[in-house]
Amino acid sequence: MAAATIETIRCAWCQGHDLYVAYHDTEWGVPSTDERHLFEMLVLEGQQAGLSWWTILRKREGYRRALAGFDPEALARFGAVEVERLLTDESIVRNRSKIEAAIGNARAFVSMRDEIGSFSDWLWGFVDGRPVVNRPRFPSEVPAETRTSRKLSQELKRRGFRYVGPTICYAYMQAVGLVDDHVVDCFRAGSSTPR
Repeated sequence: MAAATIETIRCAWCQGHDLYVAYHDTEWGVPSTDERHLFEMLVLEGQQAGLSWWTILRKREGYRRALAGFDPEALARFGAVEVERLLTDESIVRNRSKIEAAIGNARAFVSMRDEIGSFSDWLWGFVDGRPVVNRPRFPSEVPAETRTSRKLSQELKRRGFRYVGPTICYAYMQAVGLVDDHVVDCFRAGSSTPR
């Protein structure tokens, strides 16, 4: 007689592909203080605007190659020649506004870090240094934005960032672990460890 297997319960949004599952299981909601990872996710969340996360997640490696490994200093040096090259790169979303925003956001990130020291410390200050742990029972209970994401959006825009509206900022907060929105039945609920 075969042994019974216990099915792992995950958030419903990640079902359907191994890449989605791996992202959910190892990264989404995990508190991150790594400056390059924080910058990468900020850029990727902005690239998602109007698209599915699946589209961006599939192109993530392409973005890493195209955008200097998400090294903000290197990306900040990109100019018109690099923009034109990126507009022909099929491994990323070829949208001029989003490409220019990624480069502009790199410049804003470097400028901000030069001014305040640690982007990570500044970002985590929005949640008093500790993840906000929600326990939604259903995906419908997860908000699209919050007062905190609106405040983060306002501050990022004030500092020159683009594609950082309140909804994008909330998704960003989830992605880097400022917020843990794993549904209560998900095996990842409450198990996030910092990266």
